[in-house]
Amino acid sequence: FPFLVSLPLTAGFRRSMRLCRRKSRNNQQSCYARCPSSCYSTLAAPYEEVVRYQRHPADRNRLIILVGPAGVGVNELRRRLIASNPRQFQSAVPHTTRVQKSYEMNGREYHYVSKETFENMVYSHRMLEYGEYKGYLYGTSIDAVRTVLDEGKICIIDLEPQ
Repeated sequence: FPFLVSLPLTAGFRRSMRLCRRKSRNNQQSCYARCPSSCYSTLAAPYEEVVRYQRHPADRNRLIILVGPAGVGVNELRRRLIASNPRQFQSAVPHTTRVQKSYEMNGREYHYVSKETFENMVYSHRMLEYGEYKGYLYGTSIDAVRTVLDEGKICIIDLEPQ
């Protein structure tokens, strides 16, 4: 994936701006004069420059996480990236507690594990992300991501915020 974007906008920033605006209505003193560190120093550069990522050959490949709500196309973007260059991009095989279907193979579509095993992985901080859907647990383990990275590929996963 050739571009990296970093947005340092956080809940703390939004909260400090709200408080600052509320104070500025009651008082004519500028917001900058009252809270320069929490408001305008962050406003001066709320976005970082988007630049082409140039990986040094000795650097290890990175994990790319595509985040967006259902229907915005993060799954499609992941699929297209992998299809465009399968020698460079690959998804990590997620874990699940659901029952394996007859046409599925363990380790290809999912790593099928018991609920107890899955929960132990969560408690031992071995899951990068996880969630529940229709009573079953799904998630991506750190080991699954490392497997892709150890193959010399860029690992891409997509997440839907909960």
